[in-house]
Amino acid sequence: MQQRILAFSSSKTGNRGYLETAAPVIDNFLNHPKSTIAFIPFASVNNDYEAYTEKLRTALLATYNIITVTHDNATKVIAAADAIMVGGGNTFKLLHDMYTTTSLQLVQRKVNTGTPYIGWSAGANITGANICTTNDMPIINPTSFDALGFFRFQINPHYYNIPLQDFNGETRDQRLEEFLQLNPNNTIIALPEGTALLLQKGSLKLIGSTAAFILTNKNNTILKRKLEVGSELDYLIGNNIE
Repeated sequence: MQQRILAFSSSKTGNRGYLETAAPVIDNFLNHPKSTIAFIPFASVNNDYEAYTEKLRTALLATYNIITVTHDNATKVIAAADAIMVGGGNTFKLLHDMYTTTSLQLVQRKVNTGTPYIGWSAGANITGANICTTNDMPIINPTSFDALGFFRFQINPHYYNIPLQDFNGETRDQRLEEFLQLNPNNTIIALPEGTALLLQKGSLKLIGSTAAFILTNKNNTILKRKLEVGSELDYLIGNNIE
């Protein structure tokens, strides 16, 4: 069976409500209002996982059976789920807990055999090869930076690159360029808020309300190219990444 993945840059777009713009896309993607969803809230640092799940239930008005994944029930809940959702927060905390509960490998197996995967922010970041292009601070050390690896490229969620007057730190592009300088064979998809990657029926597409960007290193030159909404990105899941 083919993978089905929906990876949002963020849970909110502009001043819209939590998952307000994402909810109809999720409903269309799942196309089954009675699906049982395993929600992985491990990116939350305050560990109030049920409150996080309740926020999700409120945002998704369809009659999904959303079950909170915890450290105690992770294997059982994920194994029985019709779909998997992974929320945002701190990417290092998320990956740390997924390794601790061995849920990383279980999610990989489920999604690689056709279970739909939906993630946003940190939950989108981990669909890539590793989390080295996260925006988060390493507040906890996961077993490895290796992530789910559904995509061979990197994802940078919440992307923006706005230089600030009198600010002497690096811009987002400079940070991403540093990664590519040390990892020249990698590719980064930079997803501004309001965008998502949709993989289904063996085809990858950029969806949303604004353009995204692809960054690569060609012969020690960093190239940045705009990706318009609706761009077909099948070449990124093929044998050659350009």
